[in-house]
Amino acid sequence: MTARVLVVYTGGTLGMVPSAQGYVPATGLEDRIRSQLAGIAAVLPAYDLLELDRLIDSANLLPADWQQVGCVLQRHWADYDGFVVLHGTDTMAYTASALSYQLRGCNKPVILTGAQVPLGQPRNDAVDNLTSALILAADRRISEVCIGFRGRLLRGNRSRKVNSMAFEAFDSPNAPPLGRIGIGIDLYEDRLLPPGQPDFCTPDCDPEAVALITLFPGIPARLIDAALDSEQTRGLILQSYGVGNPPNADVAVMDALGNAIDRGVTVVNISQCHQGPVYQGAYATGAELNSLGVVPGHDLTPEAAFTKLHVLLGLDCPVDVIRETMSHPLAGDCTPIQAPGAQSS
Repeated sequence: MTARVLVVYTGGTLGMVPSAQGYVPATGLEDRIRSQLAGIAAVLPAYDLLELDRLIDSANLLPADWQQVGCVLQRHWADYDGFVVLHGTDTMAYTASALSYQLRGCNKPVILTGAQVPLGQPRNDAVDNLTSALILAADRRISEVCIGFRGRLLRGNRSRKVNSMAFEAFDSPNAPPLGRIGIGIDLYEDRLLPPGQPDFCTPDCDPEAVALITLFPGIPARLIDAALDSEQTRGLILQSYGVGNPPNADVAVMDALGNAIDRGVTVVNISQCHQGPVYQGAYATGAELNSLGVVPGHDLTPEAAFTKLHVLLGLDCPVDVIRETMSHPLAGDCTPIQAPGAQSS
């Protein structure tokens, strides 16, 4: 039986057209795609294209957009064998991560892709990324949310945009690729998540619910207080130094974190480093976070930590459930590792 794929067009560079102000999102992408792919249509799966009413440059992405895309996929889940989400590259890793949590128990491929140069422009990467994504979305060996870009298949919630100019825009720093697309398509099946039992969710993500703070030398406690000054802000992603170390000599900063936790804010600690996890407690500075009740985020990417916390808060999970879930793998997003000699939180 021939696979059927639904392509969901959210906006982004792939479908943009030039304007006096630079590239802008444009409607009518289906006709342009079918024209570009006419010569190879016979080797591609059958596909339909659904264009969202609000097409965006992904720099304008809001948490509500994750909910909208997730709802579209859930609504059409039974009708297609796989899905391609065309998305802007700037925040693609956020959406891929959010969808991996909304589509828990995924049993079909969901491939996010886009382009650094728009379809129809000279030397574009749009055609190659799109055709590869269509073929991957018809591959029944894949049962998870992925990013397919420039010849590599990456787990969505492990991915980051790492280059603003190169065609090789994405990487998964703490996880190996799931596949490579060259002359042939090589999937590393031992790395793929097994098919699950769909247990989809539709969280109501409040844009004020989660804040993200990156520590820097001399950071004033007032910045942490300001980030959490709304009653709607119930989560904080803390990007600390190295293996999870804060400036514990700054009593005001540590008090700001402790006070936030005492009033019910979930604080999750991840590393500023591009690679490697937090070993919260490997150093005395990090051990103080354990005593405050900060949750170690292991090797979660900032995008995965941010969206995971958003989804859990949007589902109105109890604080103890949120804390437990943030520190354990969900949809293959992290690798919990206990540092030798470290105390667990």
